[in-house]
This record gives sequence, structure tokens and C-alpha cells, in this order.
Amino acid sequence: MRLLPAPRLKTCLKTLLGTTAFSTAVLTSTTLAGPGAQAAGGVTITSYGHSALLISGGGKTVLVNPFQAVACAAGLAEPRVSADVILASSRLKDEGANVARGKLLASPGSYRVGGLSIEGIAAPHDRFGGRRFGQATLWRWKQGGLEIAHLGGTAASLGPSDRVILGRPDVLIIGVGGGAKVYTGPEAAEVVRELQPRRVIPVQYVSGRKPPKDCDQGGVEPFLKAMAGSKVNRPGTSLSLPGKLGDSLMIEVMR
Repeated sequence: MRLLPAPRLKTCLKTLLGTTAFSTAVLTSTTLAGPGAQAAGGVTITSYGHSALLISGGGKTVLVNPFQAVACAAGLAEPRVSADVILASSRLKDEGANVARGKLLASPGSYRVGGLSIEGIAAPHDRFGGRRFGQATLWRWKQGGLEIAHLGGTAASLGPSDRVILGRPDVLIIGVGGGAKVYTGPEAAEVVRELQPRRVIPVQYVSGRKPPKDCDQGGVEPFLKAMAGSKVNRPGTSLSLPGKLGDSLMIEVMR
């Protein structure tokens, strides 16, 4: 079978379909097969406990808050994995430990890593302007068609500029366990109401075991109580999200 040259094939299609139908067909084909359709494929999230998550999507992997098994993370298996980029709230051992392989970012700034545009925002680690525990970094980036915000290591209220930069994320990762450097459940719920994300992944809480003696964090229940009326899903250690989410809020409680 002999194939027609591209210009002649285009002329034949126009004749068969008509100009309007031809244009619609070409537009539909371009929309479905274009680069944007491939980039908006969603993400798969794997939880390692504490606030460590591995997010895969758009051909990239992002690891947030790798930890050493100390303090509130004592007894957990350390996330000794590889990622294209590692985003840490700080360099503390329980949220920015050097246990994984990849480009580690822990300081505020604008970054471009492997095609990912990443924004790091300075924020106090504690409720006293950073006077007790210094500064942390909040993160915002787009992956697999989803806008993701990571607030895993701060207890400070968001300022007006923070809310502008963070915008309305599709996925919000937020610490909820309380203590000196993490939001309490009610504080985290207030941030959720401010940012109005489509999915919330609570982190930095103690789950299914007695807190170690040197841990000042509690469980996830006070956050869920403060978010009463919101839908809650418990996907276990793995969660897959499509590249486009509906407007209704869902809380994803991972293990």
C-alpha cells in the first residue's frame, strides 16, 4: 500500500470532511496528543511516615522531608530512596536528613530543577517569629498537572504575601501534630480554610504507636475534628491522583 504525501493527504481529508470538520478533527487530535496532555498525567504519592512523601509524576520524582529515625520519627524506616529533587522544611534531622539521594533544597528561593519550577518561601519554624527555632521553608511547585504546596514544618500563621505566593494549591501537605514547630489540628484547619486546596495530606503526627519520650506531637484526630464535615479518605501508604481534581475538598490520611 502506497502512502500519500502529507500535503496531498491533507487536501484529501479536507475534501472528505469539509473545512470545519477537518479543523475540528485536527484540533481534537492536537489537544489529545499534545505535550500538555502528557504533562497533566497526575501523580502517585508514597508515604514513609512522619512527613516524608515521595511524589512521582510528570516524569519526575520529588521527595519531601526525609528523616532520620529520631525524636518523633523514632522507630520508623528511614526513606533511603532516590529522587530527582529533595525538598526539606529545614536541615533538622527529622525533616531534612541526608539519608536519600538527589538534589537537596532546604533554603528559600526560586529554583529550576530538571524541568520543575520550584518556589521556596521563608517562614518562622515556631510561633514566635523564629526566635526559638529559626526559619523553615515552605514549598510550592507544579508536577503532573497539579499545583502542590508543602507546609510540613512550621507552626507560624501565614502572612498576606505567603497566601499570595501559595495561591490555591491542588494538593496541600501540612503538619498537624502540634508541638513547638508544627501546627496543632485547629491551626492547620485554619490554614486549610485560608488556602482552600482540593486535597489535603496531613503529616507530622504520631500514628498507631505511643509517642517517644522526646516527642511533643500528637495524633491526626484533633485536625480531623477541626475539619468536621469534610470528606476523609484513608488510602494507606500509596495514593494516586489524576491531573485534574474537582473543587470539593478531600482529606487523604496516609499511613
